[in-house]
Amino acid sequence: MKIGSKIKDLRIKNGLTLEELASRSELTKGFLSQLERDLSSPSISTLEDILEALGTNLSDFFQSAPQEEQIVFGKNDVFVDEREEHKVEWIVPNAQKNDMEPIRITIHPGCSSFTMKSNEGQEFGYV
Repeated sequence: MKIGSKIKDLRIKNGLTLEELASRSELTKGFLSQLERDLSSPSISTLEDILEALGTNLSDFFQSAPQEEQIVFGKNDVFVDEREEHKVEWIVPNAQKNDMEPIRITIHPGCSSFTMKSNEGQEFGYV
């Protein structure tokens, strides 16, 4: 199995750029690019981080049978990306495969956030 091409297919299916996947998985864009071209291999831990950001897990990644989808999420399910100028919280993890991906951005005083690419799905605001 070519892990890199399967990761790339999942990333494209989820409508993510390399940069977005890098941010969500806390890896570099360059490493992910090499991985997708099968020029590099991830550790199990790194693969788990990438797959979580892509809305799947090791078990699902290596098997083809669909499993029941989680529909209720608690505070322990929130994924947080803390940066110097802002904090991004993905309220519903792995929601990039859905029409709506609710996130909460906290902008620290005197700072700014990054620009997010708009999508074809529904918009969600939390103020």
